[in-house]
Amino acid sequence: FNNCFHNFCVFNFKLFYCHMFIEPNLSGERRGWIEVICGSMFSGKTEELIRRLKRAKIANLKVEIFKPAVDKRYDENDVVSHDANVITSTPIENSQTILLMAQDVDVVGIDEAQFFDAEIVSVCEKLALKGVRVIVAGLDMDYTGKPFGQMPNLLATADYITKLHAICMKCGNIANISYRKTSDEGQVLLGEKDTYEPRCRNCFHE
Repeated sequence: FNNCFHNFCVFNFKLFYCHMFIEPNLSGERRGWIEVICGSMFSGKTEELIRRLKRAKIANLKVEIFKPAVDKRYDENDVVSHDANVITSTPIENSQTILLMAQDVDVVGIDEAQFFDAEIVSVCEKLALKGVRVIVAGLDMDYTGKPFGQMPNLLATADYITKLHAICMKCGNIANISYRKTSDEGQVLLGEKDTYEPRCRNCFHE
């Protein structure tokens, strides 16, 4: 039993360590980069975004956080994870506003990036070229399992990518698709556990 428990702990530590993003140790001139955190609903994307932003604040870096104004599920202003972790943010209507409001900052956080307009990619690129660390979180697929909004383009231009997974509510395996439980067919439908649940590929296509 002791050997099994030891092996279990070592395996989980390695799994956790492999998925834990550690900021690169850069020396010399200030360089910016783009990090993208993606996955299905309830996979911990916003939780991971908040974790990274809080670490940046602990390091005394100047941080600005933005989210689309349309997302008012948990709070009108703050970024709130499904586990109720909170960080103060600024709701905005279009991505160009980020360039206007993110002056003289070290780190920019962007939540629910799939809801932003097509300019979000160039906005992130411009910030990175100015030496800003850009951390983006969003759904990589919509409720039909298709690429969502500008997320594919953000993933293509990112320097670092973290794909998180939820647990399938039907079989308990790893889930990567957000299954919609209602009959609504619009791509954008804000909702929580009463509207969506994570599913694995097999259960999603049943």
